[in-house]
Amino acid sequence: MSRRGRAVAAVLLAATATLGVVGAPGAVAAPGRGTEQQARAWLPQPTGPYPIGTTSLQLTDDRRDDPWKPGQHRKLMISLWYPTTRPATGNDRAPYMLPAAADHFGSADGVTQSQNHFEPGRTNWAGIRTHARADAPALPGGKRPVVLYSAGFGDPRTWGTALVEDLASRGYVVVTVDHTYDASEVAFPDGDLATSVLPALFAQPGVDMGALLRKMLQTRVDDTRFVLDQLAGLRRDAQLPAGLAASLDLDRIGMVGHSGGGSTALQTMHDDPRLKAGVNLDGQLHFGTGVHPPLTTVAEDGLTRPFLLMGTQESDSGSYHRQPGWDALWQHSTGWHADVTLTGSGHGSYTDAQSLLPQLARQGAISPERLAEDVGDVRPDRAESATRNYVASFFDRWLRGHDDHLLDGPSPCFPEMVYER
Repeated sequence: MSRRGRAVAAVLLAATATLGVVGAPGAVAAPGRGTEQQARAWLPQPTGPYPIGTTSLQLTDDRRDDPWKPGQHRKLMISLWYPTTRPATGNDRAPYMLPAAADHFGSADGVTQSQNHFEPGRTNWAGIRTHARADAPALPGGKRPVVLYSAGFGDPRTWGTALVEDLASRGYVVVTVDHTYDASEVAFPDGDLATSVLPALFAQPGVDMGALLRKMLQTRVDDTRFVLDQLAGLRRDAQLPAGLAASLDLDRIGMVGHSGGGSTALQTMHDDPRLKAGVNLDGQLHFGTGVHPPLTTVAEDGLTRPFLLMGTQESDSGSYHRQPGWDALWQHSTGWHADVTLTGSGHGSYTDAQSLLPQLARQGAISPERLAEDVGDVRPDRAESATRNYVASFFDRWLRGHDDHLLDGPSPCFPEMVYER
């Protein structure tokens, strides 16, 4: 999420409560805006040894009504990110967002404008490019561990692309999931653009916030488990890029998510044994406020498999001691677990906000005050490096059996990370 994280996720699960980039920022004329220029930004380079490919698929659950749109089947968009044979260059680089999604994301109706307080139309979201080649063949070399990614409440699946690309460049197949009518917008191949129903629901007089939040989390868990079901079929799908289906190792699956997506990752681990390990990036595990707020069932029961909590210095976050859901999970879990807090960070520091917003702020598309609220005052390059290395270290250890010992304790390589076990 980002500030959407705070505005939607803190309204949600709280309920109550100098970066290395490719190229340099340029500008293009914004349609209908006279000589004013649109701000542009670039994603940081992935750090792994492999070039990246990506492909997108629509999945339809014929056995489930859409909980937000009764009378129609639940349909989702996913993207797969994976190692490929040669790097993307120029126009071969896949877009960050499809044009229709980008237009809505940056419009007056998009979550970006309403929560980050961007000026509508001020940023060229459609102009951002990834480092991946669309529909490229998968790199030969056998099966690879799979990691699912879930964005925060209200966020599209693209909002974690920097982390996702980095994992793919290190040899993982990453599956990103859009939670339709929760995400700000989801663009489907037939041209349909499904926009979020959450703002209208939150604005209803007398809304039962607790019930709504539970429905949101349950819907996301159901979505994720459906995607897990479908991955087995994808291994036999001849329409996938060459070699990709055969590369999915469904005995080694992990999940990472930010904010509401982090809550989704650990709740899905609790509900589904196919997930072997999970990372929660600043996602709360309690509903509401007060001395004893209601907890998610994963917090009440704990986990027997490994998980990593990554918090921020933002209020009501950070150390597991400061969050009732995290504290309960900690006390009830028997699997390996650790907690790290990124010093100087904001809620958006584990998302693409950390790399993109400072660039946009330099071009006047977001105020310094809003920037600080979203991503704190941690150096963007240090935040990106810490996030990527801790997440990769965790999955390398628990999905590959390769331990670099970063998670053994405090590290002199990342003094900005406060470590707890």
